[in-house]
Amino acid sequence: MRASRSEFLDLPEVRLHIRRWGDPQAPTLFLLHGWMDVSASFQFVVDELQHDWNIIAPDWRGFGPSQWLNRPYYFAQHVGDMEAILDHYAPDGQVRLVGHSMGGILSCLYAGIRPERVDRLVTLDGFGIAPTTPDMAPDRYRQWLDQSRETPKLHVYRDRADFARRLMKTDRFLSAERASYLSRHLAKIGEGYNKAGERRHGVIWNGDPWHKNFSPYLFRLEESMAIWRQVHCPVLWVAGRQSWVVRDFEQRPGDWEARQACFANMRECWIEDADHMLHHDQPAEVARLIEEFMA
Repeated sequence: MRASRSEFLDLPEVRLHIRRWGDPQAPTLFLLHGWMDVSASFQFVVDELQHDWNIIAPDWRGFGPSQWLNRPYYFAQHVGDMEAILDHYAPDGQVRLVGHSMGGILSCLYAGIRPERVDRLVTLDGFGIAPTTPDMAPDRYRQWLDQSRETPKLHVYRDRADFARRLMKTDRFLSAERASYLSRHLAKIGEGYNKAGERRHGVIWNGDPWHKNFSPYLFRLEESMAIWRQVHCPVLWVAGRQSWVVRDFEQRPGDWEARQACFANMRECWIEDADHMLHHDQPAEVARLIEEFMA
């Protein structure tokens, strides 16, 4: 495995961990992880890259070694953190972005908010979430109020091997070796709760449990689409053929095509034998597509 190094970026209200690989003098590539994931998750892709890169991979607030706020998080905060990261590490010119899931959603939004800043963009299974309708708002607010009454909890696992088995259970393409590596980064030692609701010391997910609480505001697809229409750079959609995200889109005929139509310059690629965590399942193919597109 290629060795990474860690550093921290202090913002006004949060301290972010930044993982870096490669030569600082090489072309810069930002790798942006998804929800309940961490920057170290890109290790398998980094190991497969054939060219020299200055890779910058932040841990979003409340994930991994970045500061946990122990209170609710709001999606727009990550957009602000993203701009601060880009301004710090690439203050001039345009940037190359690769984002998985939530990281891909953030990248697509940022490319429309600041179109002059993004040169090329790859989104890995990050195409926006299911649309909502205004009539869903009353229940959404009720559920938000109900969940706010208690501190969210994390499930506790016996050990890292138990956690690795959980990862393999939900991703049939994940090898035991990669699951073992991920268990050292996606999990940490701490206090959690078993299925009986009893507090136990053991292995827990390496993400602030407050991320499990959703916002009171509905996701408005129309707003995202308006932002996507401002994207000027070439965009590559990469999807796992067996991903649950793709299956979700199949339940809404025309939604996939309508979202793609918002981008002025985009194409799609498919990866076989890959679920949502395609950068874990087929890292060599993910790396190949990234470098081919960025070239």
